[in-house]
Parts: sequence; structure tokens; C-alpha cells
Amino acid sequence: MEEVKTTIAIVDDHTLFRKGLMSLLTESGEIGILFDASNGLEMKGMINGDALPQVILMDINMPQMDGYAATKWVTKTYPSVKVLALSMYDEDKPIIEMLKNGAGGYLLKESKTTDLIHAIQTIAAHGYFMNNLVSGKLIRSLQEEKPLRPEVEALSANELKFMQLSCSELTYKEIADKMNLSPHTIDNYREALFHRFGIKSRTGLVLFAIKNELIKL
Repeated sequence: MEEVKTTIAIVDDHTLFRKGLMSLLTESGEIGILFDASNGLEMKGMINGDALPQVILMDINMPQMDGYAATKWVTKTYPSVKVLALSMYDEDKPIIEMLKNGAGGYLLKESKTTDLIHAIQTIAAHGYFMNNLVSGKLIRSLQEEKPLRPEVEALSANELKFMQLSCSELTYKEIADKMNLSPHTIDNYREALFHRFGIKSRTGLVLFAIKNELIKL
């Protein structure tokens, strides 16, 4: 039986890089590529609501419509599609901006193909991909901001622990095991926090925890 491939699209204005990446990922046998585009505007014209990619690999600096705007548009228009930022920049600002606009992870273009495939499969399965860029520089930068909501002081010990563990690479089931709670209870914590703070995804939960200094390096 043939293994199910993770379907993706690649949006990058560097043609040689884009085509080379397509070749490497196709050769892996684990990734299926639905389309490629040179910028966000072209992506908008090519994306098909009847056959959506699970993940879009998104460059940042592109003509006509850059990665920030394209990510914001695609995650709002097609919430099931996950965006993995793929860039040459490792500074705080682009990482933070891509995550704020809806990206579920950030990876450097110099990464190994095996690491990229792992990131694609992780974000497809869990909706986010955490690595040193996202957990280290992002936390240091966002911790400079003041807490956004005083309601965080009312979090119970278990809710706080759940939010902190959500900022790790653990799955929700693994979080339940670590907290000695049932998956159903963890689901209830997640949905209650989503509703209370207007959060829609695990990435949003991570950003909320970081901004409100609920996790420390």
C-alpha cells in the first residue's frame, strides 16, 4: 500500500530555488506538490478550494504580494491550510511578523531536506512547528512587551501548566499523560482557553503565553 503523502504548495520568487526544492521534495517520496507560485498574488490565483494543500511553504520578500500579506490571506480564507515560513532571515522581526500573520512555524532556507520534511509533516499533523528560532528568539523579543490581559492572573495552576506545556513539542495526548489527566480534560482546557481569550489555534495559544510572560527561557 502506497504511503499517503503530505500535500504542499511552494510560494517563492526565486525560480531556481523553488524548482530545486520541488525536485528534492518530490524525490523524497513523502511530499506531494500541488502547485508553485512566484508570489502571493499568483498563489491566490492558483489555489483551489476543492484541492487545498495541507501546508504552504512561504517565502517572505516577494513582489506584488509578500509573505506577510499572503500568509494572512490564506490562513483567513482557508483556515485548514497551514503555513510554514521558509526564509533566509533569522532575525526576530520577520519571525514574529510571520507568526502574527498566521504562520505555524519558521524554518531557514539553509536547513537540510530531512529537517524540512520533518517540519512539513509536523505542521500538517499538529498545526504548528516549534524550533529554536520560534521558541528562543521569539520568546526573548515578545517578552519585552507588557502583558496584554489582566485575566491571566486568574488562570488556575492546571490551566497555566497546560499553556506552558503547549509551548513545547508535546502533542495534546502527551500533555495529558504528563499532567496525569485524561485527553478529554485537556480538550476542555484548550477549548475554554480558546474561548476566553479569543484564540483559534495552538500557535495563537503559544503566542498568547509568550506575550503574557507565562513561559520563561
